[in-house]
Amino acid sequence: MSAPGPSSIPTSADPRTHRPTKKRALSPTSAHAASLGALFAKPDQNIIVPSSSSLQQPKRPRHLPPEIVSNVPGSSAGAGSGDFHLYKASRRREYERLREMDEELKQSQEQVEFEKSRAEKLKRDEERTKKNREKREKMKARKAKGKTGSGEATSGVNGCQGSSREEDVGAGGDGGNTDNGQGRREPRQDAQQVSVAAPAVGLVIHDDD
Repeated sequence: MSAPGPSSIPTSADPRTHRPTKKRALSPTSAHAASLGALFAKPDQNIIVPSSSSLQQPKRPRHLPPEIVSNVPGSSAGAGSGDFHLYKASRRREYERLREMDEELKQSQEQVEFEKSRAEKLKRDEERTKKNREKREKMKARKAKGKTGSGEATSGVNGCQGSSREEDVGAGGDGGNTDNGQGRREPRQDAQQVSVAAPAVGLVIHDDD
């Protein structure tokens, strides 16, 4: 039986040798055990755990495409099989630039149409309001004129009737009654004619020949 010696110890595990330890493929269990061993080897060391927001990569700012691209061909006629990826990328950028230009043009046209329709509606509303105001003023003036004319006609008729009655009273002395010679009073025919000939109250319309 051989005595214990350096020949009975594996060369990689012998502390007297300086050969590096063989690296083997680590399983998930051994990798986890190695990470835990490294953490417990220095218990006083502070461990910084990154937050979830810092792990996310910030989005790159999107710059607007230029109006004119001088170094990008506009056709695929000269592109070979080796340059197809370049042509595909340039085509995508060009299509994106054209799409954004079309969207800006569409928005500007819609804004112009909106302002135009708004101005037309405001103008139409103002005209309608003006017409209604003029119509109301005309109706008020017509009503005021009709009231004034009817008042004057009524006062004139009342004055004529009052004067005729006074004349009858002054002539007969008894309210237009006359003595028929037999001791009885009879109403005068003049008073009857005045009452019959009195014009009606209101407006009189004369037809022109």
